[in-house]
Amino acid sequence: MMTHPGGAVFLMPKGTHAISGSALDHLRRADPVLCEIINRVGEYRIEFREPSFESLVRSIIFQQLSGRVARVIFDRVAAAAGGRLTPRTILKLRPARLRSAGLSARKTAYIRDLARHTRDGKVVFEKLPELPDTEVIEQLTIVKGIGVWTAHMFLIFALRRPDVLPTGDLGIRAAIRKAYGLEALPKPAEIETLGQSWRPYCSVASWYLWRSLETNGENAALL
Repeated sequence: MMTHPGGAVFLMPKGTHAISGSALDHLRRADPVLCEIINRVGEYRIEFREPSFESLVRSIIFQQLSGRVARVIFDRVAAAAGGRLTPRTILKLRPARLRSAGLSARKTAYIRDLARHTRDGKVVFEKLPELPDTEVIEQLTIVKGIGVWTAHMFLIFALRRPDVLPTGDLGIRAAIRKAYGLEALPKPAEIETLGQSWRPYCSVASWYLWRSLETNGENAALL
């Protein structure tokens, strides 16, 4: 687990995903600064979650909370739902029951909205792996409380897409500012320009940028 500088956390499962040496060779050749980060951080060991309803519920719960607090709340919600988080088990719970587990009124509304969209077939998790990134983002962001950032995290850590660049992520911006010696946090357009040389491995580059903060003793972003 790694924690976003703003407090959001995206948990990942046990098990890692290796990439070919050609991906790291490409990033090393494309960007000397990123090359130094890769050499310092070491092996690429990203971990994934299943691209499921439960994973997205978990990411909503973990938004802007410490990992310890969020885990307690997630476990309480799961217990209240009978141990398995599905649209049906969530919607069977009254909003007051979810709030008593520790969820804010806003996150309760977000999770119930996701459950309704999933129940009604507006979000179909089984089909998401078949969709291009832009369509995944479009489908997920119709749900209250799920913005582009959360969709990007789902693309990287659940759908395992290799070329996602979360330009709005505070951790990415902070890592670039530090590594490239910028006076201010870069704007999304600046990150897009910088990241052109990283393609088609922007997700890999992002992971190394997050880890670069961690290895410097700072909070690293995830999701």
